[in-house]
Amino acid sequence: MQKETKKGKARLLWRFLRGSKGLFMLSILMTAFMALADMLTPQIIRVAVDNVISGKPMEAGSLAERLVLWAGGAEYLKAHMWLMAGAVLVVAVMKVLSQYGFTLSNTGASETLVKTMRDQLYTHIGRLPFLWHMKNHTGDIIQRCTSDIDTTRNFVAGQLTQLLRIVILVVMSMVFMLGMNPWLTLIALLPMPFIVLYSVKFHNKIGEGFKDCDEAEGRLSAMAQENLTGVRVVRAFGREKYERDRFEKHNEEYTSLWVRMGGVMSRFWSTSDVLSGLQIMLVVVFGVVFCLNDRMHEGEYIAFLAYNGQLVWPIRMLGRMISEMSKAGVAVDRIGYIMDSPAETDAENPLTPDMTGDIAFEHVNFAYDGCPQMLHDIHFTMKAGTTLGILGGTGSGKSTLMLLLDRLYDLPAENGRITIGGVDIAQISREHLRKNIGIVLQETFLFSRTLQENLSITDDGLTLTDIREAARAACLDDTIEGFSKGYDTFVGERGVTLSGGQKQRAAIARMLTQHTPIMIFDDSLSAVDAETDAKIRAALEKRFGSASIILISHRISTLSKADQVIVLDRGRIAEMGTPEELAHAGGLYQRISEIQSMTAEEVEA
Repeated sequence: MQKETKKGKARLLWRFLRGSKGLFMLSILMTAFMALADMLTPQIIRVAVDNVISGKPMEAGSLAERLVLWAGGAEYLKAHMWLMAGAVLVVAVMKVLSQYGFTLSNTGASETLVKTMRDQLYTHIGRLPFLWHMKNHTGDIIQRCTSDIDTTRNFVAGQLTQLLRIVILVVMSMVFMLGMNPWLTLIALLPMPFIVLYSVKFHNKIGEGFKDCDEAEGRLSAMAQENLTGVRVVRAFGREKYERDRFEKHNEEYTSLWVRMGGVMSRFWSTSDVLSGLQIMLVVVFGVVFCLNDRMHEGEYIAFLAYNGQLVWPIRMLGRMISEMSKAGVAVDRIGYIMDSPAETDAENPLTPDMTGDIAFEHVNFAYDGCPQMLHDIHFTMKAGTTLGILGGTGSGKSTLMLLLDRLYDLPAENGRITIGGVDIAQISREHLRKNIGIVLQETFLFSRTLQENLSITDDGLTLTDIREAARAACLDDTIEGFSKGYDTFVGERGVTLSGGQKQRAAIARMLTQHTPIMIFDDSLSAVDAETDAKIRAALEKRFGSASIILISHRISTLSKADQVIVLDRGRIAEMGTPEELAHAGGLYQRISEIQSMTAEEVEA
């Protein structure tokens, strides 16, 4: 299971690297040049101290001897020591240029990686089912798309790109150290297995800790997002202290997790530092002893210390890599949860039929996940070009019918079927279906943009004339013209700068810009007065008389002009007929009609 999980993470990461692989390969190549530069400098110093200054003979036929002879010999170099300094400078310039190339390519690669991840996540989230969004907090989704992406980027750009450099440093350092003094090399390697084993031991503990911290951050982000969005509700009910205490409690939990994580990391790094310091101490002490006993030259000792530093740094980097890998593993898991969530799909060879036909619900039953059955044997036909009214109490299933019609929720095959013009909507392309069904949802949502941008969101090609025509039908044009900036008036987050009725009319106007053959108004006239309600219905009848219109409302007057009315009671069709028939049928419709026509005194009595 763990092996498959690791493969899944690797595949997902490889998929995200599309477009940045070349730059990452270039940055890895630059780290290899940096490692080679790190290897050359100690050798130049060793030759300068042992062979040029001290005059010790060089190993016959070695690369160092050939280079010294090419440069004029040891005596010539001793008389011109600036050449040795120049060699060190050339290597330093090589390292600086490699470092510059690494920084440039690595930065470009990491930013490209982040862009690719964000683009793919945003696109995939937009294709996820309505049900998925209902189950996942917005704040947590945002946290996965921001903090977790940064964590992944930091690991790939900061640790994975250094892997080749670490391999070169470790291998070449050990080769050079063995060539200079095998016994001191053995002493240098003694603490290494303990450092590696200690790092591996902490890997799982660090991963679990970061997972807890990440999930706590997601819950905190979700709470902050909800409270900032609903700040007016919080203040309206005077619940500032309650929400503050609730936030502080979660924040305290989040902080304590990081404090605990800090303790784990402190133990990890301090122990690692002690082991690394012990290793360096052993090399320094035994190296001095070997020099005093003439078992090692001074230049070799200086070079050995340099190579030992190059060996210790990668081993210590192993700890950082394991720490960052644990964090990245958690982050990729959380991102993978989104990417692995199945997106909405169409049937094979989806249909794009004419959408002006009759709408039929055929023995439809439906229940939300983990909930009791909501709809029970819903069966009716709505003639094309007519107006259907739906009346019912809260929770009777009115909105659920429309969500199923628009395929925001999919109806299981065994639970009946819904057809338009005789074609099962399960066989219709979702894009085609939704382009031909205009819906004003019960919860009005406007974006933080101008009114013109909000109303034209359905089609980029809409002109201001088209928008104003839709706004007039929704009885909104005069209101907008009364604003100082007219259609350029900026709407606050979720439309907070508009009244409830203005938001509903804006949502209606936005839907009307689509000119769809099917229109659904899900209790979308509840916040407007009776006079405006009547005007909007008259404008709809005049302008869209050929469209199939579905009106969901608690207001009898809104449904009075419908061709047919369905009354729902606890998910079942309790009554069905024309408004005139139901007004005298003695059922629920008549009782509601009588109550709504009463005066306040009569209702109280």
